[in-house]
Amino acid sequence: MAQLPFSQIDVFAASDYRGNPVAVVHSADSLSYELMAAFARWTNLSETTFLLTPKRPEADYRLKIFTPGGELPFAGHPTLGSCFAWLQSGGVPKNTGVVLQECDAGLITVRQLAGKLAFAAPPLLRTGALDPSLRTQLCEALELPQAAVVADQWIDNGPGWCALLLDSAERVLSCQLDPALAGRTPFGVIGPNLDGAGSEGTHDFEVRAFVPSLGVPEDPVTGSLNAGLAQWLIGSGIAPPKYKARQGTAIGRNGVVLVEQEGDDIWVGGSTSVCISGSARFPTV
Repeated sequence: MAQLPFSQIDVFAASDYRGNPVAVVHSADSLSYELMAAFARWTNLSETTFLLTPKRPEADYRLKIFTPGGELPFAGHPTLGSCFAWLQSGGVPKNTGVVLQECDAGLITVRQLAGKLAFAAPPLLRTGALDPSLRTQLCEALELPQAAVVADQWIDNGPGWCALLLDSAERVLSCQLDPALAGRTPFGVIGPNLDGAGSEGTHDFEVRAFVPSLGVPEDPVTGSLNAGLAQWLIGSGIAPPKYKARQGTAIGRNGVVLVEQEGDDIWVGGSTSVCISGSARFPTV
């Protein structure tokens, strides 16, 4: 049996154990795809990642990302959590203050700033309004009146996201998911906080994410979804160039996602902390 270093990182948490955990296996080059997938099913977290030797010379490390239901080309909270785990284990980036992650979606830039990590939102692979039938399906899956939907959009940056903009944060929190009606498309909902948004210590938007087809009925805090939402809402003038989103409230978490546009880049970041460290045992291959 092989013992590989293992970390479990809380990401986007306002306090420990209130964000979204990611399981990170270090030095995982010897593991097969099947072993990675099996371990991800066993951890039963929304994502489990594996740190590998990069193939591209400019990258600092390579990352494989799995949900319990399969592999993803990119995901946000696993990017931040895995980068933090890599740095904590002694990883030294080629460029000071900036880490370059290689994954199936390409190269993702992660920066270190004021004790937090943030990734540059990758390009959207699909944009545009949803088909009316899909919009109706999502409303039915959430027991949501269609009049509550202000706008809808494809915001796919790898996982396949689409999203509904609702009329308020309260409406977002009132949604009740029926997984049988949700279909196979990962989707999110976002609504503005109409009570004191923008003031110190408050959030501007409430976000929820649903991926029942991959074994994740509701994701606690979702970097890739928030990245796509930011590109849509900032780009269309609905959201300001700098804002704070809250996610996980409906399932007992307290995630805080910091979004900021600088030039052509949108940065998505938050807090990260190691909650578990040790080793994981795998069959020798």
